[in-house]
Amino acid sequence: MAQLKVTLIHSVAHRLPKQRKIVAALGLNRVNSTVLQPDNEATRGALFQIAHLIKVEEVK
Repeated sequence: MAQLKVTLIHSVAHRLPKQRKIVAALGLNRVNSTVLQPDNEATRGALFQIAHLIKVEEVK
């Protein structure tokens, strides 16, 4: 199964509380922090809601 490399590129300061919770739930703490997440529907849905804050790359 493929994984997604998610990097936070914009700060979550002054963002909606829902967006802050999604970023925290993904395990992203600071700008330029990176995590690997499984490529599934739940993860894709969360990433879609914060797409303007992150950069996503597919890792095989």
